[in-house]
Amino acid sequence: MQKNIKRTKKEVWMEYVYTLIGAAIVAITFNVFLLPNKVASGGVSGISTILDSTLGWEPAYVQWAFNIPLFIAGVIFLGKQFGAKTLVGTIFLPFVVFLTKDLEPWTNEPLLASLFGGIGVGLGLGIVFRGKASTGGTDLAAQIINKYTGLSLGTCVAIIDGLIVLSAAIVFDIERGLYALLALYVTSKTIDLVQLGFSRTKMTLIITEKQLEVREGILNKIDRGVTKLTAYGGYTDSERPILMCVVDQTEFTKLKQLVQSIDPTAFIVVTDASEVLGEGFNRS
Repeated sequence: MQKNIKRTKKEVWMEYVYTLIGAAIVAITFNVFLLPNKVASGGVSGISTILDSTLGWEPAYVQWAFNIPLFIAGVIFLGKQFGAKTLVGTIFLPFVVFLTKDLEPWTNEPLLASLFGGIGVGLGLGIVFRGKASTGGTDLAAQIINKYTGLSLGTCVAIIDGLIVLSAAIVFDIERGLYALLALYVTSKTIDLVQLGFSRTKMTLIITEKQLEVREGILNKIDRGVTKLTAYGGYTDSERPILMCVVDQTEFTKLKQLVQSIDPTAFIVVTDASEVLGEGFNRS
C-alpha cells in the first residue's frame, strides 16, 4: 500500500514538472518568435503582443493582468476545478516571459516565426496538458462564455481567438493577421501531436467468410486479440460478423498477408488509431 502512495506522489510531482516545462517552452517561444515578429496568434499572449506594439506595455505584466483575474473568475463561475497546477501555469508562464524578454529573436522572417512559433507554443501547451493543467488565459474566458451562453466550447475559443487575430490584422496589417492564423493552426496540430503522438497503431475491420480461421491465425501467429462484432449486410440483411483487431504499425503487413492467405476475397478496412490503452499497448 505504501508503494502505491509513493507512486501517486511521484505522478503528482511529475504533473507539476510538465506544467513548468511546458509553460517555459511557451514563454521562450513567445519571446524569440512571436513577439519580435508581431505574430498575435490568439490567447492572452496575442493580446500582449498587440498592446506591446501599440502602447509599449510590458507583455509579462499584461499577461499577469489578464491571467490572474481570469483564473479567479474561473474559480467563481466554474468552481474549483482548475486546481493548483493551473494556477502555477497561469503565474509561471508570464514570469518566464519576463525573465527571457532580452533574448535575441531567432528569426526576423514572419513566416518562419509563425511556423516555428506555432510549433513551440503547441509543444509547450501539449506538455502542460499532459500534466493535466492549463495556462489559463482566454481558455477560461471561453469556458465561462460556454457555460452562460450555450455556445459550444470550440465556438467560444474560435470567437475569442478570431477577435484577437482580427485585431492584429487591423493594428498591424492583413499579412500579419494571416501569419497569426497560420501560427494558430500549427499550434493546434502540434498540441494534437504531443497529446496523441505519431499514429503507430492501426485498427483493422475484417469481413470474411472464414472468420474462424482468420481469428485463430491472428491469435496464434500475430499474438493479438480479436473482437467479434455483430453486423448485417446492407443489401442481403444477412448476418456478417466483423473481426476488429488493433496492431502495431510493424505488424500490419503481417496481418494483411495472413488474412489474404486465408481468404483472398476478405474485405479489410484500415484506419489509424490515435491512442490505444490496454494490454499489449500503453497502460496510461
